[in-house]
Amino acid sequence: MAVTDEAILKIKDMIVSGELSPGSRLPPEKELSERLGLSRSSLREAVKALEVIRVLDVRRGDGTYVTSLKPDLLLEAMSFVVDLHQDDSILEILAVRRMLEPKAVALASARIGEEELGELDRLLEDIAHDTDIEHLVAHDVDFHARIAGASGNAYLAHLVDSLSSHTVRARVWRGITQGGSVARTIDEHRGIVEALRHGDAELAEALMIAHVSGVERWLRGAR
Repeated sequence: MAVTDEAILKIKDMIVSGELSPGSRLPPEKELSERLGLSRSSLREAVKALEVIRVLDVRRGDGTYVTSLKPDLLLEAMSFVVDLHQDDSILEILAVRRMLEPKAVALASARIGEEELGELDRLLEDIAHDTDIEHLVAHDVDFHARIAGASGNAYLAHLVDSLSSHTVRARVWRGITQGGSVARTIDEHRGIVEALRHGDAELAEALMIAHVSGVERWLRGAR
């Protein structure tokens, strides 16, 4: 079982057992992580996942609370998770991304200049290893858009941007429920940038295939 899944189950057990009731506040992060035997990063990922499905309410500067747990609230939030795992169109979009984006990066490898490479370097430097998943996915979307733009083909860049925007929810949910997303994404992006810097179209294409296939593989395995 993934560490984040274990953390989610432990918090859920606290709610089911009555230790945490609707409207009650969770103990401070340090105290709760020690009590559950979890790292603070794993606990944060679990809290974020439970916030997305409306089990927890994170109030900045105040604390984290159990929601009212009303059925309509939970069903509304859970519907997007169910749709995500049952909607074949998302898998089809991810498959098209897997076909197009490696070609975009191969084209970019022959055209990209120092200024554009510098922008990609700065984009990577702006992401910290403790960044939250929403910021990571926003970074990922920007990264892919810049590479597609560097391909020199405006139609291809537009297609990549459109397809990417339709897979944001899948990428956020994968990041929340699967550990190591930040480090993995940064490392994969860094490898792609280095291949671009050396003008190695074949390597850049191979690295991009592996990178964009990640969400597709995860979603197929989670269905």
